[in-house]
Amino acid sequence: MLAGLITLSSSCATIVSKSSYMVTVDSTPRDAQVTVTNRNDEQVYSGRTPALVRLKSGAGFFRAAAYEIKISKEGFATQTVSIRASLNGWYIGNLLFGGLIGFLIVDPATGAMYRLKELDINETLHQETKTTAVTQTPQLHIYDINNIPESWKNKLVAIK
Repeated sequence: MLAGLITLSSSCATIVSKSSYMVTVDSTPRDAQVTVTNRNDEQVYSGRTPALVRLKSGAGFFRAAAYEIKISKEGFATQTVSIRASLNGWYIGNLLFGGLIGFLIVDPATGAMYRLKELDINETLHQETKTTAVTQTPQLHIYDINNIPESWKNKLVAIK
């Protein structure tokens, strides 16, 4: 029992929690391209929706993971979702149970000190509209000669 207590107090988040999470990525319409990049702009996943992606919660010693998920499909505007790992409550358990090794070494090294909260990403893609160049239609404005700026008067053209 003493050995179990020592193990538990040495790294709470690593024992009770996990360091990677399964994230579902889906879209409407389906069969869209999914690209996941990490905080170093390295691609960690590429596939199509619906997708199930395993993402780590840590990005190095004492560094939370951050990801950018791009969902795209031809004819639709690309959607981008950012997710970031946050502090895992079990990590604080190291302080409560005296697990200094877990607090300073094990949990930060394994990434278990962080967790991903957003595990279900579901985006609706909107159809792109073809933008055409907006051409200005000439407009006729009628001004009273007494109410225009002086700088305009030398540009006036007399109509006969």
